Amino acid sequence: MSMPPRVEPAPASSANAVGRAVYGVYAWIVFVVLALSALCSALLPGVARRRWAARTASRALLRFAGMRLTVICADRIPAGQCVVVANHASYLDGVVFTAVLPPRFGFVIKREMTRVPLAGLLLRRLGSLFVERSNRQRGATDARRVLRTAIDGKSLVFFPEGTFSPEPGLLKFHAGAFTTAARAGCPVVPAVVRGTREVLPPNAFLPRRARIEVEFLPAIVSTATSTESAALELRERARSAILDRLQEPDLAAA
Repeated sequence: MSMPPRVEPAPASSANAVGRAVYGVYAWIVFVVLALSALCSALLPGVARRRWAARTASRALLRFAGMRLTVICADRIPAGQCVVVANHASYLDGVVFTAVLPPRFGFVIKREMTRVPLAGLLLRRLGSLFVERSNRQRGATDARRVLRTAIDGKSLVFFPEGTFSPEPGLLKFHAGAFTTAARAGCPVVPAVVRGTREVLPPNAFLPRRARIEVEFLPAIVSTATSTESAALELRERARSAILDRLQEPDLAAA
């Protein structure tokens, strides 16, 4: 009697690929469910309540998706007004900083996000500020609105690279965050986010499981006497501090 053909076990790489796909689909389901709850929170009265609800939803998303989040030196965030600047590696960065920062922080975001269905509505309801990058006149108007918000004493979050690249590394910093801080007379707090590129790479659709870490660096106060010099000093010192702790290539020097 002939023996039945032997069935070879699936390669470990194939099993890993299936596991990643299953996790990715699960993570998206979690995201959709919690995104819908966040949209419902947009109906709440008052920006403070809506931001608190968004913070709760962001923390729940990371927890239920199994994305371990570690925060280092959160005590470096001043109790008063400040501008937080961080490297940008993934669309997940905004969710992470919403989960980490107190609800008093508003985000400064590229205006293209207003064209994303539902996301634009939610971001507006959370008091986000949008900045045009392709139209100089509109960009100047947006920058003045951001500055007025900062002068009114509001704390803001910027990703001064303005975008992120497919490969690891730190792009050049735009001046807006630092001009805002210099004119408002408040400190800049650099922050480093790690792991979000691994969780949701720029060219990938399905999230992957990875550890996420946010580290806040010492606040920077300019010693310059003019606004222009202060903005330049803040930008250079903040970027140098982030690049040193991030330990990724300097893409601005390439």
